[in-house]
Amino acid sequence: MTTLQSVPTLGTHPASGSLPSRAETREQLSKATYDLLVIGGGILGISTAWHAAQSGLRVALVDAGDFAGATSSASSKLLHGGLRYLQTGAVKLVAENHFERRAVSRQVAPHLANPLTFYLPVYKGGPHGAAKLGAGVFAYSALSAFGDGVGHVISPARARRDVPELRTDNLKAVAVYGDDQMNDARMALMTVRAAADAGAVVLNHAAVTGLRFTRGRVTGADLEDRQDGTEFGVDARLVLNATGPWVDHLRRMEDPQAAPSIRLSKGAHLVLRRTRPWKAALATPIDKYRITFALPWEDMLLLGTTDEEYEGDPADVSVTEKDTAQILDEAAFSVRDQQLSRDLITYSFAGLRVLPGGPGDTSKAKRETVVTEGRGGMLSVAGGKWTTFRHIGRTVMNKLAALPGHPLAEDMEPMARLPKKLPLPGIANPDAVAHRLLVDGGTPGPRMAADTARHLATHYGSLSFDIARLANEDPALAERVHPDAPEIWAQVAYARDREWAETADDVLRRRTTLTIRGLATDDLEARVEKMLAEKR
Repeated sequence: MTTLQSVPTLGTHPASGSLPSRAETREQLSKATYDLLVIGGGILGISTAWHAAQSGLRVALVDAGDFAGATSSASSKLLHGGLRYLQTGAVKLVAENHFERRAVSRQVAPHLANPLTFYLPVYKGGPHGAAKLGAGVFAYSALSAFGDGVGHVISPARARRDVPELRTDNLKAVAVYGDDQMNDARMALMTVRAAADAGAVVLNHAAVTGLRFTRGRVTGADLEDRQDGTEFGVDARLVLNATGPWVDHLRRMEDPQAAPSIRLSKGAHLVLRRTRPWKAALATPIDKYRITFALPWEDMLLLGTTDEEYEGDPADVSVTEKDTAQILDEAAFSVRDQQLSRDLITYSFAGLRVLPGGPGDTSKAKRETVVTEGRGGMLSVAGGKWTTFRHIGRTVMNKLAALPGHPLAEDMEPMARLPKKLPLPGIANPDAVAHRLLVDGGTPGPRMAADTARHLATHYGSLSFDIARLANEDPALAERVHPDAPEIWAQVAYARDREWAETADDVLRRRTTLTIRGLATDDLEARVEKMLAEKR
């Protein structure tokens, strides 16, 4: 294994196509007046910045942490129609979700989304019967125009062949349906790249310290670069608050008397090593409204999620012992005990869903997008689902176009006139990319391993060839970062020079899968930090 002293380097010269330095980006942000300043680099803010830049607006995007560093990288990793919404009669919502899911997985980002078969086990004494669930998955697949096959019911024996760890005691039948899965952090990062390619100026690890006002209107923000403490500011004609769980905090910067607009729900997940291969996911009903998932993901098993009201500091959200016990207990309804050993847990994470303010059980609340305008003219947007991130971006843009006085309408192309399914960078057939990497990705360097080729193809698409070229030019960069993971050092160099990675956590948790595999040791963090420090 590579030692700390022998971490591969790319020399002192920036790689071809490298991003501007942080100092250069700060200067660019400080000198211009932007049409739109988006504060918040979760997927909602990222999508809005992408669509705004496509429309011709001059756009800046900043985040106090890393892009998708909080809620947007703490999801259940699903692009889905929302099977549970059928119970409430929200047929139109499910159909709309399916439309967006299919668009993302087939036209926008087929290199980042993977089809996944779901098994819905029906146990004796469970909250739903086989006939009801069978009808439900048929209706669900019909709302997706049967694009993932026809929802149907299979025998426990058949399901056990695909999911060997399925608990079959008192199992009556298994309903089957299809959805899609993703690595949420990678999907968000590719959308940031799309926004930047469209002209947006983006900067992570830049915290808002105050808002700028002109005659009572919010016209920008003062910021601090959290990497070196540099203070700077951004002027803008309009400011969009897309800070997720912190949305009300920023609203109170605009108006100290602003009433709460949202409430928060915590969702925790566990990641475990798999004891045996899984060819399908489990979606197990816990009660009339809640489902617990057991998802094969990134060669691991993802379990979750919880759903409970959260009233603390969003920065302090974490997985508690109570969360861990609940997730394992609920998984045990359908997963055998040997797969649920605590010794298999490699990682846990928790995120905060942003829900409309009001009373009621958070598990029954609709995942609506809330858009409000403050007394200083700042727009605040929060909530929604990962699946509909493109739709949310378009919705916010339509809201901007319709503002009183139409301050931006004359400068932006209407959403209706823009491409409906513009692809994300790297779009390609991942099978074809993996094949190419295996056939010629190792020339003239060492031959690329099959798991590395597949990993690159499904996380970068055609951009994988840029990483392969780095590995070919410097054989040290073709080495694995850790022997138990598919990632190679070229990905760390690429994250540093092309993907805004500033910290070891940026690399290990969001640009690679090393943290979720339980491999982010102190030594590995130090080696990654050393490579990041060689940046330009």
